[in-house]
Amino acid sequence: MSPSSKEEVRRRAVERCRERGILIPTFAEMRDPSAIDPAVVAALRSVDMQAVDPLNLFRITWHNDAQTGGFGDVNVFEIPSELTSVPARIVGLVGKHFPTGAHKVGAAFGCLVPRLVSGEFDPSTQRAVWPSTGNYCRGGVFDSALLGCQAVAILPEGMSRERFRWLESMGAEIMATPGSESNVKEIFDACWEIRKTRPEAVIFNQFEEFGNYLWHYGVTGPAAESVFRRVAGPRGRLAGWVGATGSAGTLAAGDHLKRQFPGCRITAAEALQCPTLLLAGFGSHRIEGIGDKHVPWIHNVRTTDVVAAIDDEAAMRLLRLFNEPAGHAELARRGVSSAVIAGLPLLGISSICNLLAAIKTARYFELDHNDILLLTFTDSADLYRTRLEELNAERGAYTERQAALDFEHCLAAATTDHMKELNYLDRKALHNLKYFTWVEQQGKTVEQLNALWSPAFWDDLVAELPRWDAQITAFNRETGVLSQIKNRART
Repeated sequence: MSPSSKEEVRRRAVERCRERGILIPTFAEMRDPSAIDPAVVAALRSVDMQAVDPLNLFRITWHNDAQTGGFGDVNVFEIPSELTSVPARIVGLVGKHFPTGAHKVGAAFGCLVPRLVSGEFDPSTQRAVWPSTGNYCRGGVFDSALLGCQAVAILPEGMSRERFRWLESMGAEIMATPGSESNVKEIFDACWEIRKTRPEAVIFNQFEEFGNYLWHYGVTGPAAESVFRRVAGPRGRLAGWVGATGSAGTLAAGDHLKRQFPGCRITAAEALQCPTLLLAGFGSHRIEGIGDKHVPWIHNVRTTDVVAAIDDEAAMRLLRLFNEPAGHAELARRGVSSAVIAGLPLLGISSICNLLAAIKTARYFELDHNDILLLTFTDSADLYRTRLEELNAERGAYTERQAALDFEHCLAAATTDHMKELNYLDRKALHNLKYFTWVEQQGKTVEQLNALWSPAFWDDLVAELPRWDAQITAFNRETGVLSQIKNRART
């Protein structure tokens, strides 16, 4: 696109945002909501946290206060030793309180907004395409609805019905691709078909868009750092950051943490039934939202220390333990507090996967009570109620006997099997695996692939964040929406 064309596209984007009252938060404001203009904060008090309202862009942050509708400390949920059976402290950042109920709306923002403010996406004429295994396309559709542009959600047909119902309620065009979580190539194939048939479409591919990486590096990473500094105490050690591979976006938060705490490890979790990182393997699994059979382009594999494969059967059993009355009764019998039991529905299936990977990491490195593992609880059980119904129909009503078996097998007896601590050559092997997806199938070049192995590439990438914020600030100045909000506040 020529400079003049980009400027025209940008002009139309400014006009669209002015018309729809869209003020775009900077990465700095999402990282630290105290930087948000007080008039915006005041206006948010009358807006439901899940409403499709432009102001809710400012709720794309880990700092939402679900009680007041304002902002506060990062939302966290600590899983105690009574449940994990390990002495290390396991603390999760809670994703439920984002718009759409999952933090993936942040990754979608990170992919869309840099193109919007730089004149590379025209919401008045172009269609936004969101390839996903579930939550990312929901975040993209949310952002698209605010802009008033057509959205296409691509996700596997085997995902939970809650995802499809929400997308239908938003009026999105849905492309349901064959398979389930691990069928990412089928999603990529759908993208190539769209490129051929819909020239007006812009594909925001979370697996290759560095906006996904940078949102987590610049927002999730500092949020996790603030949590550690808040809970650590005088002898606390940040032992690691744990995240499922998926699109690899959340692993970028570990890169931020490693810069601040060089002893911090990064554990990448995946499904045992599809052990791509562990064994260059393939298969199908039920841990929704962590697509596999490839290494994402944006995964900085050079900083990954451990791979942990999680049995999807364990994740499904714990979904029942954490949400069924019989499970709650068994946990109470074992000394888990009522407050913790009440909070367990904050964990969706991939969140449980992250928890299990953290437990395995704690066992592998023999972590003690001074060690803290941080992770994300991506979404909540609210997106998987139909899965619970299906499990009850398939296996019968959940009993306390089954709950006791699930606790012992999936938590108390969790082992360090199906793990690999990576050395230099292991990391290089994961890097090399990118060739077969991204060069052979998706049009990247060998030169681009080689560049990803250099630490300087990622350093230069992170240096883009201040420039992006400057572009957002300039864009907002041209829309004049902040002045409109301030004028309304005065009247």
